[in-house]
Amino acid sequence: MKNYLDELNEPQRLAAETTEGPLMVIAGAGSGKTRVLTYRIAHLIEKGVDPFNILSLTFTNKAAREMKERISAVIGASEAKSLWMGTFHSIFARILRVEATKLGYPSDFTIYDSQDAQSVMRKVIDELQLDKDIYKAKQVLHRISQFKNNLITVRAYQNTPELMEADAAAMKPRMGDIYRAYVDRCFKSGAMDFDDLLLRTNEVLTRFPEVLAKYQERFKYILVDEYQDTNHSQYLIVKALASRYENLCVVGDDAQSIYAFRGANIRNILSFQKDYADAKVIPLEQNYRSTKTIVGAANQVIAQNRDQLEKNVWTANEDGETIPVYRALSDADEARYVASQIFELQMTQHLKNDQIAILYRTNAQSRAIEEALRKRSLPYRVFGGTSFYQRKEIKDLVAYLRLLINQNDEEALLRVINYPVRGIGQTTINKLMIAADELQITVFQVLENIRQYAAKLGINAGTVNKLDEFMTMMKSFQVMLKSHDVYEVSMHVAKTTKLIGMLKEDDTPEGISRLENIQELLNSIQGYVEEQKQLDEGDPSLSGFLENVALSTDADNEDDDKNKISLMTVHLAKGLEFPAVFIVGLEENLFPSMMNLNTRQELEEERRLFYVALTRAEKFAHLTYSVSRFRWGKITDSEPSRFLEEIDDKYLDWKNLNVGLPINNSGLNTNLFDDYNDIPKFERKEKPAKNTETSSFIPKAKMKPVAEAKITNQANGEAVNLAADKIVVHDRFGRGKVISLEGEPGNVKATILFDNAGEKKLLLNFAKLKVIV
Repeated sequence: MKNYLDELNEPQRLAAETTEGPLMVIAGAGSGKTRVLTYRIAHLIEKGVDPFNILSLTFTNKAAREMKERISAVIGASEAKSLWMGTFHSIFARILRVEATKLGYPSDFTIYDSQDAQSVMRKVIDELQLDKDIYKAKQVLHRISQFKNNLITVRAYQNTPELMEADAAAMKPRMGDIYRAYVDRCFKSGAMDFDDLLLRTNEVLTRFPEVLAKYQERFKYILVDEYQDTNHSQYLIVKALASRYENLCVVGDDAQSIYAFRGANIRNILSFQKDYADAKVIPLEQNYRSTKTIVGAANQVIAQNRDQLEKNVWTANEDGETIPVYRALSDADEARYVASQIFELQMTQHLKNDQIAILYRTNAQSRAIEEALRKRSLPYRVFGGTSFYQRKEIKDLVAYLRLLINQNDEEALLRVINYPVRGIGQTTINKLMIAADELQITVFQVLENIRQYAAKLGINAGTVNKLDEFMTMMKSFQVMLKSHDVYEVSMHVAKTTKLIGMLKEDDTPEGISRLENIQELLNSIQGYVEEQKQLDEGDPSLSGFLENVALSTDADNEDDDKNKISLMTVHLAKGLEFPAVFIVGLEENLFPSMMNLNTRQELEEERRLFYVALTRAEKFAHLTYSVSRFRWGKITDSEPSRFLEEIDDKYLDWKNLNVGLPINNSGLNTNLFDDYNDIPKFERKEKPAKNTETSSFIPKAKMKPVAEAKITNQANGEAVNLAADKIVVHDRFGRGKVISLEGEPGNVKATILFDNAGEKKLLLNFAKLKVIV
């Protein structure tokens, strides 16, 4: 018996050794939850549990790989290979490969990523002849995602008047038609989007009791990481699978639940003990990551939240330095400060670039920071940009490969039928799509019999020959796939379709980069095939590779040159840690976001987001805010975030507090010569009562009420007077009633009570309103 459990502290060891029955591990930030999960699985196997009977669900493939590597180091690689370990989507895709035929899907169904789904949605909106400004593909897909993650099918939607009324009030009365058309088109193409992987798993487990029984028997021990981030659909699948043996271990931290906008339901972790009355609860409270100062400051902030599980995070680490809070004059000044402090940390603390992260609330904030880093010649990497598999040239080659295993994949077919250009115009493609729709068959099937349909469709002989050549080429690829490995076929496809030849003709830096990307894709295919051939239950097939591509996330794609400063939103930083972290833009209406200040639940999620940001830091944390910022096309005054006033002064070191103070009659800043005087002490207001929903840091100037204001009516472009009691429609918030107006001419705010979104204050200069009554 290996004594690896001796490496754990007492609560960690208890969690690893508690193998039977429901268990909730409340893992505070930096408390070693990955080690606990790893050793718990190793302990189960040491006790004689068959690895095939263990299911471990994570939120990124990267996390699953790291855990598997750790488990391999403890119990051996051969045992670790047999574990069912991966993301919710990858595990459920694996189940559906076996079971999807019961629902009418092919076993080699295509998985649509977000770009594919948006492309399909745009076609649906076009076909239904809907206004693209009202029915925006991304927004409509988000709404459908909400339906699917709450198990609201097309039929359920049509049987729920409240949902239809809400969409009608939001000026989207055709949502049900769009939902049905989108689902039908995906089904016809033998494709599922990410949400379908959850919805269809729920469906197959519910409709086919024998399938549920099979997987209940298979997964006798289930472990779920980041349980606070599960949505309703994931929750129901886990509950169903665990209902026979109830050997369910969930690990999470309610204080780090930050994905409500994706459908995550914090109630899943807060109500775990209601679902499992005999559940054991073990808190992991010792933080191994951060200094006492950082842990103390983070604890003070999160203590303001009402809805949370009881725990007391502490650390035995050093006290560490106080946290500098820099008051900047502008976002440019803020960026200069961050760049200079990074340079200083590198000089005095010998930190490398990859040991430093800059975190912000919105992607738009990176611009000023990038400029400041470039001026200092500091290399950086922005996370959340276009990932490798979303680049056009990569999606083009992948589309060809998708067609080889699923000829019904209409999205892939339409992408490549005339790319590289082979003289098949959009008019011809439209005729093919119309024919497929009328005949209730796929476009591929129309192409297979093109000479039969050509005359009726009005397609000339020259175009028919080109379509025939395309089909002959695709059929030859499919034949080759039966006798050659995936890498050889992929290389042949890239050359024969002239994708590589076309890119070679473009000798611009961009063209060279695109060609290198294609080569990198082919390299990754070769690496995948070789790796899978070495695995006991490896899958070196093309469908296996494409599934791996479809389910990859930004966190899974590493940059070759890792020694760069990391720039990312706080959401992307979750699960990461850095010796030094800069959290910028700590201002009211930015962090916390003005979009999330309508309810206590929204505010508490923003506070959890700040808690996550602060607890990414190991030794050095820097906080910054600006007294003015360029937003919405003009300079706006800002006030410090309420989160700053929730931290005791003993943890903070306030910097540059004289910036932005009023000037005297001489025109000089009265504190300009502070080098020769005591720096004025920062005057803080008395702390607000716990859980207040308004910041009392700096009082806002009162605005004067006005009777009416002129706006451009978005319905017809005419100028109209807006006044109290007017009924308006907003493209985001839907229908609402004007309560009051305040401000000055040219800068008026309207308070509007929306039917579904509640009360909002909108700047009339920027709000796009349609006046109804």
